[in-house]
Amino acid sequence: MTARRALLEEGRRCLKDCGIADADTDSWLLLSYCTGFDRLDYLLNPQALVPDEEVSRYRALLKQRAEGMPLQYITGEQEFMGLTFKVNPHVLIPRQDTEVLVETVISRLRAASMDKEPSVLDMCTGSGCILLSIMAFVQCSFGDGADLSEPALEVARENERRLRRLGRRSLPECGGPAVRFIQSDLFENIHDRYDVIVSNPPYIPSAQIQTLMTEVRAHEPVMALDGSDDGLAFYRRITASAAAYLNRGGMIFFEIGWDQAEPVCQLLKNEGFCEIHVKKDLAGLDRVVYARLP
Repeated sequence: MTARRALLEEGRRCLKDCGIADADTDSWLLLSYCTGFDRLDYLLNPQALVPDEEVSRYRALLKQRAEGMPLQYITGEQEFMGLTFKVNPHVLIPRQDTEVLVETVISRLRAASMDKEPSVLDMCTGSGCILLSIMAFVQCSFGDGADLSEPALEVARENERRLRRLGRRSLPECGGPAVRFIQSDLFENIHDRYDVIVSNPPYIPSAQIQTLMTEVRAHEPVMALDGSDDGLAFYRRITASAAAYLNRGGMIFFEIGWDQAEPVCQLLKNEGFCEIHVKKDLAGLDRVVYARLP
């Protein structure tokens, strides 16, 4: 057996030596994940002994992290919008930038004067975190999430079940709005109309994939990252079809790359959308474009 403090220091050294930027945080989170004790437990008794089985498991997970496996794939979870979502290598890890997209949708829905509860389509849904977060904070009539990847949809369905078990007001365990996760190449298998279409599509230009951090390019699903030569392929395809799936006056929301606001706004304008807006993230970079169907 090994003392908690010694084991934590071992983890810090291991990850720092391998160039992990958040070595202090990651070594602690992995230790807590393996042993189940929290920060207060540790501070009260840092010399408590950790059983050999948990020590071995901790060292195995440190090795995975040192080799570049994202922490979230190791623990299988990521916090997003104050909720906990299951993640695995079939889905992108939810990021804080995407919270700006969700917060924008929630804000616009709450400000809108609608005579009914809105319906939402999340295109390229992945883990389902966008759709489920919106529906956890806004009372919706129903919500659909579409994705080409069936393994990703299985993660999304599990996230819906987990969120319902928590008994969120808008997503109770029994009853409440219907949520469907649909295997579809964009709108191929979509047959309804919606008040909101929201999407964080693949938008990294193909040539830039290999310049991404190793954790991203080597472990996260390329199909959820690669937006073709200029990164705009999915924006073109979605905007070209979106009007046929939106109710009159419906809104469309996109997460974008920092340099994509102008071309995405132009695509929306070309397809007849109006009231086109750009929202910045906390770093002051363009992050969300949204518009309304007349």
